[in-house]
Amino acid sequence: MVVAAAASMLMSSGSPGSTGATQHKISSAASLEKSKVKEGSPQSVDLKPKTTYKGVQVNGNAMKINGAKVNGTALDGMKSNVGLKDFVDEESTAKSRINMLPDWSMLLAAIATIILAAEKQWTNFDWKPKRPDMFGDVFRLGRFVEDSLVFRQNFAIRSYEVGADKTASIETLMNHLQETALNHVWLSGIAGDGFGATVEMSTRNLMWVVARMQIQVESYPSWGDIVEIDTWVGASGKNGMRRDWLVRDCKTNEVLTRATSTWVMMNRKTRKLSKIPDAVREEIQPYFTKRQVIVAEDTRKLNKLEDDTAEYACSNLTPRWSDLDVNQHVNNVKYIGWILEGLPTHVLEANELASITLEYRRECGPQHVLQSLASPLPGEENGSTSVASLMHTDEPPDIHYSLTTSQFAHLLRLQDDGSEILRARTEWRPKGAKNIHHLP
Repeated sequence: MVVAAAASMLMSSGSPGSTGATQHKISSAASLEKSKVKEGSPQSVDLKPKTTYKGVQVNGNAMKINGAKVNGTALDGMKSNVGLKDFVDEESTAKSRINMLPDWSMLLAAIATIILAAEKQWTNFDWKPKRPDMFGDVFRLGRFVEDSLVFRQNFAIRSYEVGADKTASIETLMNHLQETALNHVWLSGIAGDGFGATVEMSTRNLMWVVARMQIQVESYPSWGDIVEIDTWVGASGKNGMRRDWLVRDCKTNEVLTRATSTWVMMNRKTRKLSKIPDAVREEIQPYFTKRQVIVAEDTRKLNKLEDDTAEYACSNLTPRWSDLDVNQHVNNVKYIGWILEGLPTHVLEANELASITLEYRRECGPQHVLQSLASPLPGEENGSTSVASLMHTDEPPDIHYSLTTSQFAHLLRLQDDGSEILRARTEWRPKGAKNIHHLP
């Protein structure tokens, strides 16, 4: 028998006398087991039929290999109540199943190689592209157009961004303008660690602050509308930068809003205005364009309101912690809400804001208490000025604008000492009288 011969060879292949020693140990174990049975109390014996499997005889808990009787406890890994045949069958079946499986080590090695290569490519990837027109951040959903001088981004009007009229509020529009501007700087590859600041600005502790802004709203988007916003920058004097925006409806290409602004630099630590350093100018100048979104800007002087000239007043306006931005002052969008607080309710209910001009005078912090003053502009400034005359001087004749408007002067100041925070002028039109302008 092959199994018996193999077993005999294994037993005789050891050192001389190994066979006798093995048989002696087995016989001794058997004798010891018999002596234990005789000395102990009477025990029942489980008689099982003998089973022969390729030269191996199995009888209950004992077995014989080549005539040598072996107790089940003498073999490691085998239980006394399991026959050798079942053990061998299960072991061979398990090995066959393992051999049928694929080589997992090769598969795991291939997966590890792919992961390491991808990680290396991700680490070495330049997230500040030198050709922004070929790359856009999928998370910010913006892209460059018109030779990379214009940045374009889309926004969906959310339910929490609309007001009582079911249209987007002016604060919502201004937030979208600000977000587009910040993403423009970010995806241009020149952003530092500040809020819209470049690398050289961050090195010198400089930041942008808005000095003047003019917004002209022709139509307000509604909940669910998708708006497309274009923004670009240009020079404004020796130490300023102009930023413009154009907002359109994605479906109809209708112009909804036009806005322009002037920005200057301020030192983060001293909180004083600063000139534009040459290094910063070299960073931003390649993105400058002479294109202007508003042909005829409102350059009229914003007169200061006094207690005796203000018709409406709203006091005890206090900034909340959520009103601050990363520059540790009140965000400029918050000022719009405070301005509107100074107007009577009947003006807000019957009219919608057509345009607003803002002049920022100083910062506002969380420790300040403010007062909002408002007064209708007298004479020909109120009720006779056309929105069209302030917006476009060369429009086609079929474009209709509302001719009945009302204007208000505004002042936002500190309540304790009267220091000016903001001057503004707002222009209002009756609700439903929308100004529509289509681009070719």
